[in-house]
Amino acid sequence: MPDIVVMFFILGLAAGILRSDLAIPKATYDTLSLLLMLTIGLKGGMVLHGNLSWQLLPEMASVMLLGGLIPLTLYPILKYVVRLSVANSASIAAHYGSVSAGTFAVALAYAESAKLEVGAEVTLYLVMLELPAIIVGLLLYRKLDKAHSENTNLSLKALWHETLTNKSVILLVGGVIIGMMYGTQQGSQVTSLLTNSFKVVLALFLLEMGLVAAQTLRP
Repeated sequence: MPDIVVMFFILGLAAGILRSDLAIPKATYDTLSLLLMLTIGLKGGMVLHGNLSWQLLPEMASVMLLGGLIPLTLYPILKYVVRLSVANSASIAAHYGSVSAGTFAVALAYAESAKLEVGAEVTLYLVMLELPAIIVGLLLYRKLDKAHSENTNLSLKALWHETLTNKSVILLVGGVIIGMMYGTQQGSQVTSLLTNSFKVVLALFLLEMGLVAAQTLRP
């Protein structure tokens, strides 16, 4: 049988297709999103506790390079082959260069259920992919969209600030740092509650994703 968290997505999808009045309040969904990203960061950071090495630096640099190259490669295909607008081409290219925290969480939950060994550094890769992809996507849009570029002064500093202060980046990076500082034992009164409820939060998050998918599929 599929992992139980996937069944919650299917439940939300079925409820949406059947036009049920099931709905998760926006405030609850926002809270679930915050908890999910913070817990992903904590889980990765706690495994890295006492296991940091210089070997991570070239790996992280390679991942960052990949995060920037993917949107640069996809943009001309989306713009000139698929013939999407500049805004759509840039946003989709950035989406595939970056990574979905929700998708990552499902893959992580599946790996844990299947008792597959997952390196703690993959959480850092999640962040390292997201930062350059978003920056490149925004730069492509602001440079190439004529209507936008005429009215906006391009500031790389502002772009970096906007990206680095994004709530997902703050929570993921902050979670990794806190997890590295305290490990699995220290601060367990907080970390245990979050990590033990990871699948519950993910299941409810996927329930909402199923409802959203149904709304998109309906037309």
